[in-house]
Amino acid sequence: MRSMRTAQGYTLREVSANAGVSLGYLSEVERGCKEVSSEMLASICTALGVPLWRALVLAARSAASLAPVSDVPLHRAA
Repeated sequence: MRSMRTAQGYTLREVSANAGVSLGYLSEVERGCKEVSSEMLASICTALGVPLWRALVLAARSAASLAPVSDVPLHRAA
């Protein structure tokens, strides 16, 4: 979220106001301290002008790059 927000030049305050979420909540979401509901994520994405699917793809890629190789299955279990 933070990288999408800063790439567009938005402040936390602008996005929180446009998304209808508190500044503190958005800050905690960006820092990974709070889990976000799908509804809140959709509101934040709308405020950023980013499609929800794009945010999910970026999050998945980020998570995959952080996962230890041993945790990533190479094939489906039989």
